[in-house]
Amino acid sequence: MAGRGRTDEGGRRMPEGDFFRCDQAAVDYLARKDKKLAAAMQAIGPVRREVMPDLFQALMHAITGQQISMAAQRTVWGRLCGLLGEVTPQNLLARPQAALQALGLSARKVDYMRGIARQVVDGELDLPGMAALEDAEVCRRLSALRGIGVWTAEMLLLFSLQRPDILSYDDLAIRRGLRMLYRHKEMPRERFERYRRRFSPYGSLASLYLWAIAGGALPQLDDPAERGKGGVRPSGRGRGTPVKS
Repeated sequence: MAGRGRTDEGGRRMPEGDFFRCDQAAVDYLARKDKKLAAAMQAIGPVRREVMPDLFQALMHAITGQQISMAAQRTVWGRLCGLLGEVTPQNLLARPQAALQALGLSARKVDYMRGIARQVVDGELDLPGMAALEDAEVCRRLSALRGIGVWTAEMLLLFSLQRPDILSYDDLAIRRGLRMLYRHKEMPRERFERYRRRFSPYGSLASLYLWAIAGGALPQLDDPAERGKGGVRPSGRGRGTPVKS
């Protein structure tokens, strides 16, 4: 996968993508639609989040990060990249289950990863063809894969396929960011959907700023839902997000 890269524990190059594409038209549109979001965007400035344009690699990265910390995900992913050289279906299937588990992957995760790789190699799963499908259909097909849920499919739509209008109700940090910015104690789906319609067709850019807000980019804002609960400020990244800033 082309683009910028980091190094793993052994100093090897780790492939990563570029950054989410954001043009000025999207910024201007959201600023016109919502004064509070406009003020937040101006205060925070540009937000850059890395993407993994290769959908197979993004799927493998997402599975790697399930139910572990971001630091652990970076470590295990670096080991996987080091072992395979390039994370492709063929390279993954060429390694025995035990070798993959030795990297820190659970048996279940390896089963998920090998199952998806086998579907790609056998022609049952056309990942490049996803680019031509509507968001809802991509989400349906991806979430039908073992190990991939709706939230992960939505994150892949945003951080791999770079779809412009993804605002996930299942992402706790996005809901928290909405509560913080608009001073709501609760964010039921009906209210959330009003914001989704307001931000469309640039919900993905709104998501980036809501994650930043949830992560403390505007320290003057607290979460009304956590007052008196001793809550800890969130990280601004939903658990298991397939790519990181």
